[in-house]
Amino acid sequence: MRGDGARVARFMTVELGKYGIWRHASALTPDVAREIEALGFGAVWIGGSPPGDLRLAESLLDATDHIAVATGIVNMWTTPAEEVAPSYHRIEKAHPGRFLLGVGIGHPEAVKEYRSPLQTIVAYLDALDAARVPKDGRVLAALGPKVLKIAAARTAGAHPYLTTPEHTRWARELVGPGVLLAPEQKVVLETDPEKARAIGRPPVDRPYLHLRNYVANLERLGWTDEDFADGGSDALIDALAVHGDAAALAAGLNAHLEAGADHVCAQVLTADNADPLPAMREIAKALGLSPVRR
Repeated sequence: MRGDGARVARFMTVELGKYGIWRHASALTPDVAREIEALGFGAVWIGGSPPGDLRLAESLLDATDHIAVATGIVNMWTTPAEEVAPSYHRIEKAHPGRFLLGVGIGHPEAVKEYRSPLQTIVAYLDALDAARVPKDGRVLAALGPKVLKIAAARTAGAHPYLTTPEHTRWARELVGPGVLLAPEQKVVLETDPEKARAIGRPPVDRPYLHLRNYVANLERLGWTDEDFADGGSDALIDALAVHGDAAALAAGLNAHLEAGADHVCAQVLTADNADPLPAMREIAKALGLSPVRR
């Protein structure tokens, strides 16, 4: 049995559970996915704009028994819908109900030829429709109100990145019930604030505090230029990379659920790229997840 197998939104066919793990594609292997599944997490999110062949997602699914795998996210600027759609169908045929296709616009600073983000999103979702990728099999990276509304109308829901429970509460009010909200939350298992910020600040500052879509979203939540300067204020870093003991990290994740999220994916940050599995084990225990025996 899964540690938590609740279906989280009205139109969802993929069961994510309440808690998942977000990891960059370069740090995910079949062995890591098996460990995450064994701890009782409901989903593995593949970050870092994985390529459209989705071979990594397929390998993680092949290596596990029941955990869901999601992309967080396939980048619309660089990976055509016509490329990713056949990969989706290949995976869905082999592992029905276990794969969620997360797509998104990324950030315009990475694109040499600027195109309208909203027009690009709509055209991409139109192409997925034409390729018969179902609405309930895909989610959209979304931060601002326009994209959140598109996510609610055209996909199973939204996967906000680099957000706070305040954003989750606002997003839930905007999209209403029955729409998946699956935010990412960075966490650092370290009780010393200075050490924790030394771990959490670099991946928040670079690149996100220098990308206008993320900064604009944080400004909507009340953060100011002073918070974005010099690598981010202590208060901002503490909000975006929650630190403390395992109980404090569990509370930080649960704050999103209490604010209206259906599922929250933890990005576990460690010093010097140390093995995150020990921290994941402590977090899983603090969350009350039931280990899964293979």
